[in-house]
Amino acid sequence: RSFAQSVLRFLGFIFWGTAAVQMFGGVSVILMFKNYSYLFQEYYFSLPGWLALATALILLPTGLLAVSISVKCSRNQQGTFMYLLVLLLCLEMSSAVLAYSYSVKTTSQLESAMGYLVHQHNWTCSQDPGNSPVDVIQRKLQCCGVHSYTDWLKASSSLYHPACVPESCCKEKHSHCMGDLAHVDQLSDKGCLKKLEDQLCFAMLYIFWCCPVLSILELLAAVSNGFLLRHQPFRELRIL
Repeated sequence: RSFAQSVLRFLGFIFWGTAAVQMFGGVSVILMFKNYSYLFQEYYFSLPGWLALATALILLPTGLLAVSISVKCSRNQQGTFMYLLVLLLCLEMSSAVLAYSYSVKTTSQLESAMGYLVHQHNWTCSQDPGNSPVDVIQRKLQCCGVHSYTDWLKASSSLYHPACVPESCCKEKHSHCMGDLAHVDQLSDKGCLKKLEDQLCFAMLYIFWCCPVLSILELLAAVSNGFLLRHQPFRELRIL
């Protein structure tokens, strides 16, 4: 009994810590899809992030109940604790499945969406920095084109090959860069697709792997709470 109470007390503090971890993952996914909303048409792709936030909020009272039960056992608290653990397990399994399936689906859409933005972008060899979505992506991620700067040459008309690429392709350390192809060393050498895929996979896999780890901790808490319930049997059935 004392060991089960110690485990619950320890897990209560762990739940508070994992709430912060889940909140970080949820906010990261939501902000990523919000910042790149023009690349993802389906609004529900951020659903794993919202589920992670809901999990984080429920983990706070769950941790409080775990600490409280370890100090003084209460039938109402123990029953509520069990219900919250079941709810958390449902949320986490749903979040893990959605995160995995959406990561596969969105990765396949990124290349076509980026290619469309590049082909639809009109640029000139001028000092205009450009504020189109593709310019914002290239400045933020320090990348150029879908796979490399040569994608901009393919996107131009076959009769007109500009001697430059958008200025957003320039590296930050080259303040005087104008996207001139005569100075390729001043341009970002990596494409945007790979960097976007890395960000997407990290955010989704972060949520995916948090769920089974947290589920194991919750199952351990349920077993400890069940052990305490077993040593304090019901005297009447009205509480049911």
